[in-house]
This record gives sequence, C-alpha cells and structure tokens, in this order.
Amino acid sequence: MSFSWAKSYEPKHPLMRWVDQRLPLPRLVYGAVGGGYPVPRNLNYFWNFGVLAGLALTIQIVTGIVLAMHYVASGEHAFQSVEAIMRDVNQGWLLRYLHANGASFFFVVTYIHIFRGLYFGSYKAPRELVWMLGLVILLLMMATAFMGYVLPWGQMSFWGAKVITGLFSAIPLVGTSVQQWLLGGYAPDQATLNRFFSLHYLLPFVIAGVVILHIWALHIPGSSNPTGVDVQSEQDTLPFHPYYTAKDGWFAALCITLFAAVTFYAPNYLGHADNYIMANPLSTPAHIVPEWYFWPFYAILRAFTADFILPAKLWGVVAMLASILLLFFLPWIDRSPVRSGHYRPLFRKFFWFGLIPCIFVLGWCGGAPAQPVYVLVSQIATMYYFAHFLIILPIIASIEKPLPLPHSITESVLGDAGP
Repeated sequence: MSFSWAKSYEPKHPLMRWVDQRLPLPRLVYGAVGGGYPVPRNLNYFWNFGVLAGLALTIQIVTGIVLAMHYVASGEHAFQSVEAIMRDVNQGWLLRYLHANGASFFFVVTYIHIFRGLYFGSYKAPRELVWMLGLVILLLMMATAFMGYVLPWGQMSFWGAKVITGLFSAIPLVGTSVQQWLLGGYAPDQATLNRFFSLHYLLPFVIAGVVILHIWALHIPGSSNPTGVDVQSEQDTLPFHPYYTAKDGWFAALCITLFAAVTFYAPNYLGHADNYIMANPLSTPAHIVPEWYFWPFYAILRAFTADFILPAKLWGVVAMLASILLLFFLPWIDRSPVRSGHYRPLFRKFFWFGLIPCIFVLGWCGGAPAQPVYVLVSQIATMYYFAHFLIILPIIASIEKPLPLPHSITESVLGDAGP
C-alpha cells in the first residue's frame, strides 16, 4: 500500500545508485520490508508468525536440497539411504533432524498465524485474497508434508501412504483408477517413491511462489492490526524497518533457540518409533497414525462410521476436505462489520471456549486408537466444528453488540494522551 507519507528510496552510495538505475531490486526491498513500508504501530507478537513461517520454509528448502543429494528414491534402498545420511554423511543426522522437526515447526507457526487471522478478522474485506492465498499455502504444505513422510520408507511411511491414497478409492466410479494412478501400481512401491520424491522436491518452490503472491496481496491494503481499525494518518504507522525488523529478529532468535533445543535434545519426540522399522507390506502396524499436525483432520475422517446414501468412507473424505475448504468462504460467512475479536464479546467467548478446545479435542482423538470412545468424542467435536462456522458465526454476526471501537490506531495505543 502506498501511503502519501511513505518514504521513497534514495540511494546515497554511487554503487547503489548505479544498481537502482539498472535493476531496482533494492528499491523493491525497501518498499516491501524496509523503511518505505509503513505498518500499523500497534502490531503485537502474533504478527511475528508470518515472518517465522517464511523462516521455516527457508530451513525446509535448504535442508531438503542437501538431503536430496544423498537420498535414493528406491523401494530397495530408500530406507538404507536415510540411515546412511544419519550415520555416514557429515552432519547428516543434523540435517535430517532439522528437516523432520522443521516440518513440525512450520506447521506450528502456520497454525498460530491462521488462528491469529481468525481471531482478529484478517479474512475480512479488503484482505479476502490474502486469506485465500494463505489457505492455498496450507493445502500445499499438507500435500508436501504427506509426501515427505512417505520418503523414509519406514512402516508408518508405507502404511500411511497406503491408507491416505486409499481415500481416493472412495470416489465413485473413478476412485480406484485415481488411486492406482497416484501410486503407479496397486500398492506403494518404486513408482510411488519416484513420484512422491519428485513432487516433494518441487512443491516447496511452488509454496515459495504463492508466498510471494500472499505478501504482494497483503501490501495492497496494508497489514491488519489488533483493533481492526484502518490506518488514517501517519501517526497510526511506523516504518517496517527498523522497528518491526528488530521485533521480528529477536522473536525469531527466541523461536529458533526453542527449535534447536527440540532438534538437539528431543529430535524423535514428535515422530513415531515404527518409522525406524523398514517398510514391510506383510506386517501391518497395530496403530496407523499420521504426523501430529494432521490429527484433527484424521479425526474428522474417522468420525463417519455409518453409510448414509453414500459410503461412510466417502463422507469422511468429503468432511475432511470441507473442513479446510469452508475457510475460503469465511469472508462471506462472518458478516460482522467489526474485524477484531477484542471488540466482539460473544465471538470471543465462542472462539476461546468453543473453537480452540474443539481443535485440541480433534487432535487428541486423531492421535488415539480408533476405539468407540474416541470415535464418539471425535463425532461430537466434528459436529461442533462445522456448526461453529456454518451456524454459530452467522448468528453471532446478526445478534452481537460489539464494544465501541477506537477512533484511530493511535487512540488505541496512547489513549487520551495521543495527539
């Protein structure tokens, strides 16, 4: 967004003037993440997670490229190549643990980033496309993470691929053909590894491209803020650099420290022990479970146990996809004129005491065995999840009485002492 008070790039060094005249890349950076990009002055630490997500993507791409130099996409040698990376490649164990735990780090910061958007109404006009591009990134992340989980070719890798690709067989008429096309055969094997490795290597660069579009779309209306009030004057903003680069920098250092602690002291805590057993098509694990960041969706998938017009398996697949796709329609589902949850008392109660506990319950059920008690709880949580977005939110928007909004961002920060 180009505010009238935004500073223009004025290179002082002769070399930078020469570069700017021929390739205005420094000017682009200055206007995108530098002093030429005015940002609301009241952004809290929840706004740091977008930068953290970009940092996590960078870690994944860098470590993934190096790991790909040593990985062998072969049904006979994939498992041994991963073990060779861990044991024989210089610092290979570190690269592998950074990459494996980096996926969890990526999903943690992305989920927090999404829930920040849900609470502060970042999906509302004029930022609908920013929100939708963010959801596209999430879908690409999920596809990339699933295919990456298959590559070590352990027991969970093999049976996870078999179960998840088996969901496509629920599609009427063409389901079995689609499943076989994805696998390259009747079961996960050499062709599956080749395809998944190719796509797992490619998709992070696609994600990076969509991230650029996401940031570009954000710069048109400008960043949202905790009040949801639009920027009105120069007093409401600060230059992104040095104020927010410093804030992002120290917070990123803190999170990287926590990430390093997990990588060095608990590198397998978020994984599954069965994936250190080589894939065996003749031995089914007692409890097949995806990575933790898929557990809520896995619980929704397993919540459908009875056929009704369509097979239960198909209902589960549809519901799992719908749990994400309905988020694309949030700008039109939630019709409240107020963006921020800070000024929506009823919305705030249902968010913190309804939606958030529901997501945690679904995650707990998704990681638990498919026993009747967990299936029942996941069915209740699934019903509430869809009811929250399709029934509760529209009702709240029509009956809620919002709290008085501040007249400006400056007033929300300085109160009556503001100029």
